[in-house]
Amino acid sequence: MMQSDVDEQGVAPQSCPSCGTAAAAGGPVLPPAFVYAIGRIEPRFPRASVQKEFAQATARGDSAGLTDHQSMQKVLLQNRYLVRELCWVMTIGGVETYILLPRDPADYSLLVEALRATPKATDLDVVIGVRGPLASPQMCNGLLLPVVAFDQIYSFDSEALIKAIPRPEKTPAKEFAAAAKEVFERILQTTDNAGFTDEHRSLNYLAVRYGGIYANAAEAFARNSSLSAVEVRPWALGGPRKILEVILSFTNRSTDVTEKSSVLVDATDKFLYLVRKLSPYFDR
Repeated sequence: MMQSDVDEQGVAPQSCPSCGTAAAAGGPVLPPAFVYAIGRIEPRFPRASVQKEFAQATARGDSAGLTDHQSMQKVLLQNRYLVRELCWVMTIGGVETYILLPRDPADYSLLVEALRATPKATDLDVVIGVRGPLASPQMCNGLLLPVVAFDQIYSFDSEALIKAIPRPEKTPAKEFAAAAKEVFERILQTTDNAGFTDEHRSLNYLAVRYGGIYANAAEAFARNSSLSAVEVRPWALGGPRKILEVILSFTNRSTDVTEKSSVLVDATDKFLYLVRKLSPYFDR
């Protein structure tokens, strides 16, 4: 296995085009900078020569009747070396945020899978990995973005995700889908959610891995309540681990009474997990 472009400490090896970190210069070793981000993955041509080589590979194949996306995916599947030559950028909220590199070269296939043959506006990608230093200008046609060495990529359609969430028996499918969509979009639209802080990583984890928050929202909407706040706080009893409490507040539209529920997430390491399921929360 080749050495990853960004190690567990968020430090790039000397073979990386963006090396020059504090550790490489004999400075202190930085703590891991984990990422759990939700956005879109897009391929870019880092240099004109790569674009010309891609055009030649396309000309050698048969792409008649294919869309541009279908043609690109076919060319990359048939010419794997080009996957390594492209620059893979993650955009969040339409903003270029990260440049992606796999920790294991075998995982370049995950990038090709993220390139849908028939893309939709609801397509999203989850990237889990470690954030390293800024890329050099030569790495991706002048884009000065942090490099993320990823361990896992989940590509999905947000509508399909919502349909796959277990629905409470008493909640009609249409009402549940509307509630889940609103909560999901609320999390994605959280200010500056690049999936880098522990707070945002926890929210993103819950958005794609824990259906309890959607069931809770659907039940609250049925009681004529609206989602009034989403807060993330360190859990006082977390001890040495980074355990965060995500608090959902629902305010009744008629009485203005607010009810809160909370869920605990352990964000200490790269892979997050649920510590306690959703339960009533009372202000201390």
